[in-house]
Formats: sequence, structure tokens, C-alpha cells
Amino acid sequence: MVLPLLALSGVEKRFGGVRALRGVDFTLTSGEIHVLLGENGAGKSTLMAIISGAALPDRGTMTLAGTPVRFQTPREAHAAGIVMIPQELDLVPGLDIAANLYLGHEKVTSFGTMAHEEMLRGAQTLLRQAGVTLDPRLHVSSLRMGERQLVAIAKALASDARILILDEPTAALSATEAEHLFETVRELKRRGVGVIYISHRLEEVPRIADRVTVMRDGLVVGDAPPDAPQADLVRMLVGKSFQDLFPPRASSIGQPLLTLDHARFTPAVERAGWQAPRDVSLTVHEGEIVGLAGLMGAGRTELLSSLYGFEVRGRWHGGVAIDGKPAALGSIRAARRAGIGYVTDDRRSTGLVLGHTVARNIVMSTLARMTPWGLVSAGREQTEVVGALERFDVRPRLPAARVINLSGGNQQKVVFAKELLDNPRLLLLDEPTRGVDVGAKGEIYRQLRALALNGLGVLVASSELPELIGLCDRIVVMHGGVTVAAFSAGVSEATLRRYSLGEALVA
Repeated sequence: MVLPLLALSGVEKRFGGVRALRGVDFTLTSGEIHVLLGENGAGKSTLMAIISGAALPDRGTMTLAGTPVRFQTPREAHAAGIVMIPQELDLVPGLDIAANLYLGHEKVTSFGTMAHEEMLRGAQTLLRQAGVTLDPRLHVSSLRMGERQLVAIAKALASDARILILDEPTAALSATEAEHLFETVRELKRRGVGVIYISHRLEEVPRIADRVTVMRDGLVVGDAPPDAPQADLVRMLVGKSFQDLFPPRASSIGQPLLTLDHARFTPAVERAGWQAPRDVSLTVHEGEIVGLAGLMGAGRTELLSSLYGFEVRGRWHGGVAIDGKPAALGSIRAARRAGIGYVTDDRRSTGLVLGHTVARNIVMSTLARMTPWGLVSAGREQTEVVGALERFDVRPRLPAARVINLSGGNQQKVVFAKELLDNPRLLLLDEPTRGVDVGAKGEIYRQLRALALNGLGVLVASSELPELIGLCDRIVVMHGGVTVAAFSAGVSEATLRRYSLGEALVA
């Protein structure tokens, strides 16, 4: 029997009257990618805090390569080869990559000065090992999120990590960036590094996991094979079936809100790698949720952003109508006047101001209403914010709370509250449940259906086909900036995948 690299047995932890961990057993072997799943509050963070030295267990034991350990501080765990990369990366944006990799253990010359050239050479080696082709002289502030994540892994390599803990590493990454990260993690596995991989994205499990453990309410509720169906994992996570997450569909829909008839968009400035909508035909009615399926690069995000005028300006050609009347969309001002709201695929960078309060974020899109005569109406702001927090069940229900301190699911609820405070008639959603746990997804689905029942039209792009099938009244497939097929509820994943890949088009 192979001796575990890491083993925890009977671990318990209380915070006041709350039992965060209740007799948890957990193991990790060398060269293994062990995926840990669980809702917010399941105990994952507390367990990782104990492993990484940020918290002490009340009861239980932990061994590292067979030797009992009890880390008093993160420094002790780090010295033992345990490195945790949190969601909020511990990189300094104002420093270059090399300086970040050696931060805290800088190399010096015999004269006591910084050995910059030696650190640059070492940084190049570490970046190469992490599968990154970046100049180590680049400032971290200039890097994309996916590149920053890989730099954080290179930093872990600099400390000779034996165990690497990754907390939601792909939450803010594109599909391409996520695949690059997976390959880097697989390479670490080949070198014998044990990886604990925490994620809410169930579709990642079969692509990265060697073993899966599910936690709920401070307990390990079971292990699952890497190829376990998502429905089985959902049942372990929340105690009910996957289909139970989706509310019933509406029996009828209203008049057309948005109609695109062989519409195409010409951006004012050409952008490399940006798939402009080339030939789009679809309709969204009042009270209807329409899904957009397609691979990364199919043009789903670009369609939504160009309808709203977000980060791109230009002109639409062909048939573009709101309420059956021609509409000149292509700017945010035009979209807002047409009653269109938009939730981007990256709440942390473009959907929220993380350093501001929940209240400030929620009223951001309705400042004109909140500032009669140029002065903020504190009373009206309080009334609107409290109502929005209750309606979307944001927790904690504190208007003064900083958004950065909320869970991913509650941050996303704040984004929805912000956009819907202006009472749009059509809501554009890009990956609305990215990086939120299964329970929070169910709450978002229920909110969207309730809004649709009140007449809101929704056009939603998602890379999760089960989500589109369970949530939407109709699904439109895009490929290469063109809408290639439309399906009613009940379409299979296999059919959507064939059209997304273009296989059905060739056949």
C-alpha cells in the first residue's frame, strides 16, 4: 500500500458555536490531483486553512509523508513544502514577474546587493517549468488573469512545493486559459507534486481529477470517480437531483422584444481574435429565456457585448428590432434607452467595484434616480438597496459590507441586483453562474424564471450545456459568428455539441 503524502484523520474545528469540521478524513498521494467539491460553508476553506497552517484543529491528526505534523503558522507549512494559491492571488502588480517569484527570498550578491540577473535567469527556468512563455521583466499588472495564475504556480515551484492547493483557479479564466492551466497542473502531477484542486465547476472534474471528494456541512459525504455524472455530484453536494435545481418553464410567452434577422455587426475598430457577429437570426419574447450555445470563439460573448455596446462600438446592419421597430443599437446609451441590461462574464473585473460597498455597487447603474439635483438621496438609496438585498437574498444582508468579502454566489447576486434595479425589459447574460456553487446556481435559476414570469426577456450565453437545457425555453447555437440552429426545450447535449462543433453542418 502506497504511503499517503498527506493524511488527516478525525479533524474537527469549531468557530464559536459553529462546527466547521466534524471528524473529517482526507488523504493525498504524491503525483495525484485530488479534486475537493463543496458548497460555500461546506468546510473546504477551514480544512485547507488547517493543512496550510492558517488554523489549528481542535481535534484530529495530520501526517506528512508518515510524520505527524501540527503547523502553527503558514510559514511552517510553507517550509514543509505546502503551498496554497488562493483565489485572490498573492502577487504584487507593481513588481515584475521575477521580483514576485523571489519575493521574500531574494537572491543577493556577495556584496549584499540584489542579484537581478541571477533572479531573471531563475525566473525564466521557473516560468518554463510552469509552461509559461513570458518575459520575467514584465510587470504583473500587464498580465491577463490566466497568465497571473500560471505565474502564481511558478512562484510555488520556486519554493519546491510538494503539495499545491489551488482554490478556484479557473473562476476568472477563459476556456483557453483554463486548458493551459490544466496542462501545467498535469505536468506538476508527472513530477510527483500532490495537488488539491478546489472547484465549483463540475464540468472540470473529468478533465483534471484523479479522485474526487465531496464535503457538505463540515463532513465528507463521499468520494466519487473522476467520470461520475454531474447529476450524481450535484446530489452529493446539495442532497437533491440536478433537475430539481430548475424551476418549471412558463406555459406561454408574450410579444417579441428583440428580433435579429440576418443581422451583422461591424466594429468601429477591428480587434484581433474578436469574432464579430456575421449572420445572426433570433428572437427573444417577453417572458422567455433564450440560450446561446457554442464553443469558445463562436461569437456568443461578442453578440451580447455588441448588442449592449460594451467594450466595443460599431454599427449593426440587417434586421435589428426592439418591440418590432428598427433599433440603432451599438452603444451603451442606446441599449439602456431600449431597456436592455447586461451582466458580463467577469463580475470581478467588469461587473463590480470590489473595494466599494454592496450599496454603492447596487445603485451604480441608477445614479440619476438616486441623485436629484446632483445630491445623493440617502433615504431613497437605503430603501432601494434594502429591497434589492431581500429580493435577491444577498447574504450577509448588509448594505455597508464590502463586495470583495462576499462569496462568489453573493457577488453575482449583487451584479443581478445592480442591473435589475433599472427595470430593464431585456437582460443579456454572459456565463451568469461562472464560479458560483451549485446551491447558488439554483437560486439564480429560480430568480431568472421568476423575472421571466413577470415579463422580462432573457438572452443567456453559457458554456454549460446542462444549464442551458434545464433553464431555457429555446436554445440557439452559434458557430463562427453565425446562428446555425435553434432548438426548443428538450434538446439533447449530444445534438447541441454536434452543432457547436460544426459536425452537423458538414453532414
